[in-house]
Amino acid sequence: MKKGGILHPQINLLLSRTGHTDYFTICDRGFPVPDGPERIDLALIDDLPTALDVLRAVAAEYEIDRVVITQEMIDVSPQRVAALRELLGDIPLQVVSHLDLKRLAQTAKATIRTGDTCPYANLIVVSG
Repeated sequence: MKKGGILHPQINLLLSRTGHTDYFTICDRGFPVPDGPERIDLALIDDLPTALDVLRAVAAEYEIDRVVITQEMIDVSPQRVAALRELLGDIPLQVVSHLDLKRLAQTAKATIRTGDTCPYANLIVVSG
């Protein structure tokens, strides 16, 4: 039995099978999850877990090249952007439109759905 870190088997598999520049989506509860990528649904209740909770767990044991966020997150949820910058340190944030993020999500390796209710909490993690 694994002693610590991420215990969720689908997320462990996702992290171990991604290579350099592969990416996956971590989204809020209302994001239109595409049919193509694997869906890993963690949404339990409002804000449990949040996209930030999942990213924190991933960042602790995964090499991240960059995180893609939306301009809408910057405009509507600046407190989330500040929390991301604090969590990620020197890892760059790439900014795209919400529409472009939804397009990118269609070709992601997987989509991890959370219970997040923060507006525009969706992000894409690019493997380092």
